[in-house]
Amino acid sequence: MYYLYVLYSHDADKYYVGHSENPWVRLEQHKTNDGSKYTGSYHDWELVCVFEVSESKGDADRIEKFIKKQKSRVLIEKLLEPSFKPHGVLAQLVRVPHVRD
Repeated sequence: MYYLYVLYSHDADKYYVGHSENPWVRLEQHKTNDGSKYTGSYHDWELVCVFEVSESKGDADRIEKFIKKQKSRVLIEKLLEPSFKPHGVLAQLVRVPHVRD
């Protein structure tokens, strides 16, 4: 299963959207990044939201790119709301109810 995940950095006051087969392992990779990528400048990332996408990496790529192309913090913050009901391109997202620490 591929997941879409949202990270948040308090230091940067920024969100990051990505996809992975294991977002909890991927979070640790972001935290230990050497600074050469977007998330590498900060090491206080926390996993704030996870959605199941599909067994298809292509579906996860497509949805991640759609969200990033919007360049909208408002959209990302809507994704974080427990009452958010995905529709349109995002319709196949299924919230993972408990984000593990």
